[in-house]
Amino acid sequence: MNREKYFGKDAPLVDLAEFPSWIIYEDEHFLVLNKPGWLVCHPSKNGPLSSLVGAAREYLGLDSVHLVNRLDRETSGVTVIAKDRDSASTAQKALDAGKVRKSYMALLRGRMEGTRTISQPLADDKDSIVSIKTCCAMRKPSAKNAITIFTPVAYSESGEFEPATLARVEILTGRKHQIRAHALWAGHQIVGDKLYGPDEGLYLDFIERGYDEEMSKILPMARQGLHAYEMDFGQVLGGLKFRASLPEDFLDFMRTRKIAFDE
Repeated sequence: MNREKYFGKDAPLVDLAEFPSWIIYEDEHFLVLNKPGWLVCHPSKNGPLSSLVGAAREYLGLDSVHLVNRLDRETSGVTVIAKDRDSASTAQKALDAGKVRKSYMALLRGRMEGTRTISQPLADDKDSIVSIKTCCAMRKPSAKNAITIFTPVAYSESGEFEPATLARVEILTGRKHQIRAHALWAGHQIVGDKLYGPDEGLYLDFIERGYDEEMSKILPMARQGLHAYEMDFGQVLGGLKFRASLPEDFLDFMRTRKIAFDE
């Protein structure tokens, strides 16, 4: 399958025959999925199969479901959906109270040496040509506290390409685009990031024409190399813990750069 086709201007509809392969866990209250990196979470105007929530409703045969955690379209990994309002409320309160441990895997440009804890408040980037962009803004009154911990796991071993780092990332706060903005501030952009990468104009180009050959010369992945790897509810919800295996595009990049990682 040519996965790059999924990163055009118009993403395809979900194939319900493929949907069960995304399921990590299911019980009477929750459906936990390994979301692909080309799919939006929230319903869109293109019908139920154009989003993760819509596809989950179709698969479950329910009129409504409740998204416990949200991922950006181009971020893959653990996504928790509650089948009823009470379960959603319990899980969301645990998240809001900081009782749920979340970790990501990120592919970073360059070689990050040692664990980095980034504590930089975030606010809307008023200087950006893209309205949704966030920036580190220590002195802005509107800035919100944000803490991200990057721990290198493996490095690229191929000298043919730009150095890259596979890092485990923990977020102690949950701000918009937190990992991506903090990675940029630390000097290690997320591989394939169109907004916080080498040129924010690539984001607008992508909206207009999708991921094409010209863009592939600048961005070696068709989407940002960010994956929600684990979610651990600890003492909440009976200690449920979920892990989403790394997706194929992640593994393709790692194989090419000879980045070794044993899940």
